[in-house]
Amino acid sequence: MLYILLLAAFLLFELLYFSVADHFNIIDKPNERSSHTEVTLRGGGVVFYFAALVYFVTSDFSYPWFFLGLTLMTAVSFADDLLTLSNKLRLVIHFLSVLLMAYQLELFTMPWFYLLATFVLVVGVINAYNFMDGINGITAAYSLAVGGLLMLVNNTVGFIDPDLLSYTMLGVLAFAFFNFRKKAKCFAGDVGSVAIAFILMFALAKLILYTGNFIYILFLGVYGIDAVWTIVRRLYLKENIFQAHRSHLYQYLANEAGIPKLMVSATYGILQFVFGMLVIYATNFDVKAQILFSIVSLLVLSIVYLLLKEFIIKKHIRGNQQTS
Repeated sequence: MLYILLLAAFLLFELLYFSVADHFNIIDKPNERSSHTEVTLRGGGVVFYFAALVYFVTSDFSYPWFFLGLTLMTAVSFADDLLTLSNKLRLVIHFLSVLLMAYQLELFTMPWFYLLATFVLVVGVINAYNFMDGINGITAAYSLAVGGLLMLVNNTVGFIDPDLLSYTMLGVLAFAFFNFRKKAKCFAGDVGSVAIAFILMFALAKLILYTGNFIYILFLGVYGIDAVWTIVRRLYLKENIFQAHRSHLYQYLANEAGIPKLMVSATYGILQFVFGMLVIYATNFDVKAQILFSIVSLLVLSIVYLLLKEFIIKKHIRGNQQTS
């Protein structure tokens, strides 16, 4: 009953936000990176922060340093959605936010490389999540997959307060109701993609630290493959990797190959969930077997990814250029 009430509250919050966004003209205009052609309300992903806020208040203010970092990260991202802030300011806030997360994780009592690895992973995942938020439903579908995997492991391992994950996933469901549709009512915006990435990375970091098993990072493997190989290809083509683009595989599938966007989004989520279940099963193996599993699975995903992307480029991009 509590979850039903919370879901209703999050849906109501979204509706109230839509009124505010419409009044203040908080919209997403199509650009060279966009896969949509119509002006749409932006920032609907702020409900992820609201869900975390409800958890924070009702849990007697659990994980306060993490929540402070989340608040700073969300605030600067929302302001960037509205005003387009300087990269230096955003970088400073991101740095401070990750420091606060690291403090909550008690990383300052551990060897220095734990802190370094956390910075690299958190910043990398946040940026990947932001760049991957390009078509209807993909952030919602993928976040539900990753959150669901974390909840499954938490049922047996108990590495984090389950309500933080449950409340957050209810917020994602509320967002999905308005975003996972052919004509989206809203997009997550930077505020949404950054907030959910920060929450999921905190939970994932707690899981890795609690179990001492780094294999769980593969819960983000599908996004990781697309993000990393896209960067590699853009560097090879001597493109500016910080400029807007539409060269991720999911964008090629939706735009050039013409596959329905919701099907692409659902596929990413389902693929990650299935892969994550294999990762959970692999934790029963010894360390050598887990390393072999990780290498082979990432190699297979990479080969499939590269072959599929090259096929789309040859058939739909180069082919169109030759006929035009």
